[in-house]
Amino acid sequence: MCGIAGFFDQMGDDDARARENLAGRMIDRLAHRGPDDRGVWVDRHVGLGHRRLSILDLSPAGHQPMLASQGRYVVSYNGEIFNWQELRALLPAPPSGYRGHSDTEILLRGIEIWGLEVTLARLVGFFALALWDRERRALTLVRDRLGIKPLYWGQFGRWLLFGSELSALDAHPDCGREIDRDALAAYFRGGNVPAPLSIRRGVEKLPPGSLIEIGCDGLVARKLYWDLRDAIIAGAASRRRPLPVDALQRWEALLKDAVSRRMVADVPLGAFLSGGIDSSAVVAMMAAVAGGSKVRTYAIGFRQAGYDEAPFARRVAAHLGTDHTEFYVDADQALDLVPRLPILYDEPFADSSQIPTALICQLARSNVTVALSGDGGDELFGGYNRYRVAQRYWPRLAALPKLLRRALAGLLTLPPPSAWDRLLRPLTPQGAVGDKLAKLATVLTSADIDQLYWRLISQWPEPSALVLGGQERVALPADLPGGLDAMERLQAYDQLGYLADDILTKVDRASMAVGLEVRVPLLDHRLVELSWHLPQDAKLKGGTSKWLLRQILTRHVPRALLERPKMGFGVPLDVWLRGPLRDWAAALLDPGRLRQQGYLHEAPISRAWAEHRSGRRNHAYALWTVLMFQAWLERDGRVSRS
Repeated sequence: MCGIAGFFDQMGDDDARARENLAGRMIDRLAHRGPDDRGVWVDRHVGLGHRRLSILDLSPAGHQPMLASQGRYVVSYNGEIFNWQELRALLPAPPSGYRGHSDTEILLRGIEIWGLEVTLARLVGFFALALWDRERRALTLVRDRLGIKPLYWGQFGRWLLFGSELSALDAHPDCGREIDRDALAAYFRGGNVPAPLSIRRGVEKLPPGSLIEIGCDGLVARKLYWDLRDAIIAGAASRRRPLPVDALQRWEALLKDAVSRRMVADVPLGAFLSGGIDSSAVVAMMAAVAGGSKVRTYAIGFRQAGYDEAPFARRVAAHLGTDHTEFYVDADQALDLVPRLPILYDEPFADSSQIPTALICQLARSNVTVALSGDGGDELFGGYNRYRVAQRYWPRLAALPKLLRRALAGLLTLPPPSAWDRLLRPLTPQGAVGDKLAKLATVLTSADIDQLYWRLISQWPEPSALVLGGQERVALPADLPGGLDAMERLQAYDQLGYLADDILTKVDRASMAVGLEVRVPLLDHRLVELSWHLPQDAKLKGGTSKWLLRQILTRHVPRALLERPKMGFGVPLDVWLRGPLRDWAAALLDPGRLRQQGYLHEAPISRAWAEHRSGRRNHAYALWTVLMFQAWLERDGRVSRS
C-alpha cells in the first residue's frame, strides 16, 4: 500500500533536476501513505513519484518507481495483487531472473508479455497505477475494478497531473485552486464528492474499473476495462432460479480463498471486528485459514447506549479464540480528532463514521501494518434498511393511488417532529420518532424507486439551493441493465457510486493517514460478480438480511452470538452538536462567516442549526456536511473564490 503522484508534460524538457524536484514535491505530500521508502523517476516528458508502505518484499528489490526487466515500461503503483504467485508461474522469467518477490515486478512482467489490458483482466487485487511506456511515449493511469484505491487527475495547459490524493496535485504550481461549485452542490446531496467530480475545478477522480491514456499529442483516451453492469447482466438468468444446493459450499470456498489471499504479508496482520455479520465472517475465515495461530482483532467501544458494539465483538472474539484488543473511547478522545478530519480527508467528506474508523485504524496500527475489514457486505448481501424498504414495502406503496400517498404524507408532516416525539414517547422511549416519520413522508411521495433512493441518501433535499452559483449536475448512475427489481436497482446504485465515493474513501484516508493497509476481502471482484447470480432471497429472506452470509457464518459462530440489532458504525453526533461540539459548530456556522466566504446561503443553514440546538429536529447529518466543508475550507486557505 502506497501513494503515487506525478505528471506528464506534453512539451517535454531536458532539465532532469527540475523535474525530479517537481515530482518530489508532489510525492512528499503523500509521505503518510508510505513512510518506508521514497522514489522518483523522470525523463523528458514524465515524472513518477512513489511513497512506499512495505508489505511484500521489504528489501530494496521492491523499490518504486520500478523499471520493467526489458526497459520499456516504468510503473508507480499503489495496491496489492493477491494472485501474483499464480501469475508468476504462468509467465516466462526475465532473461536475468527476478530481482525479488514483490507483486510489482510480476505486474510489470505481465504487461511486458501479455499487454496491459490482458494483465488487468487476470489480476485479483486492488490498485491504482501510473504506467509509462517509453517506446510509445504514452502515460496510462488505471484504477481497480471497485475503486478501492483512489486516483485523481487533471489537465492544466501542457501538464497532466495525477496523485493518490488531491494534495499531491496541489503541490504543482500549475494546478488550479478553484472550488467547483457544481461539485460542492453534489457533495451536499450525500456527504461526499461523487466521481468523476472532485472539489477542484479541472480535477477528476478516475472512475473505478477504468483507465486513461495520454501521449505527446495531448489527446486523452478513456476506457472501461471492467464494468459492474456486465456482471449484473451475466447473472440475470441465475437470479431468477432457486439457490443451487451446493451454493453454501461454493460461497464458503470462495470467501475463504478471498480471505486467505489477503492474509499474505511480510508484516504483522490483524482484522477489525465489530461483532456484526460482515466482520465476523471475515474473522471466522481468517481463523479457519490460520489453523492454530491466533488472529489479532480490534474493536472500538463507546459508552453511550446504542453506539457500543464492543460487547458483541468481544463475544465473537472469545468464541473464535482471537487475540482481541478493544479500546473504549470517551467523548473527549473522539472530539479531539474532529479538527484533524479535514487533514485526513483532503476533500470535504461528511460520513460521521469517519471518526470511529479513524480511531480503530490508529488502534490497529499500534500492533499491525495490515488489517482486514468487512466492508462491502451490506452492498453485496442486502444489509441496508433501504433494501428492506425496496423489497417489502415499496411494491405495496407504489400500488396505492398517488393522491392517497400524498394525503398520508401530509398527515405525517402536519405536526412538527418534536410534537410526534412528545406524543409517542410512552411507546417509543428512545425518541427521534418524528424525524423517522418525516422520512417516511418522503418515501410516500416518491414517484418511483429511483426518486426514493435519491431521497433516502440525501442530507439536503435541494443541494443546489444551498450553494451560491452551484448546480448539482450528477444524477444516479445511468444505463442500468433492464429487468432489475427495486432492491436490485438500489444495490446497483450503491455499488456504482456510494461504495467507492463514501465507504472506500472513508477507509482509505483513515488507514493511510496512519500508514495502515486495509484489505477488503468481501470486495474481491470474483465475489462481487458471483453475488449478482444470487436470487434475492439469498440476500434478504423473510426480513433477515445477508441470509446466505449468515448461513456460512453459523458454521463457525453460534447463531446466538449473531442475534443483535443492526448498528451503524457511528457516533452520537446529534448529542455532541448540542453539547461538547456546540461552540465549535456555532463558530463555523456563523451567518457572517458564511456570507463573507461566499459559497453557501446562510438562511437554510441557520434555520437548521436553530432547530437542532432547540431539540425540535435532529439535523445532525445535514449540519455535519456544512461543518466538514467549513472545516476543510479553513484548512485549505489557498483556495481561490470564483
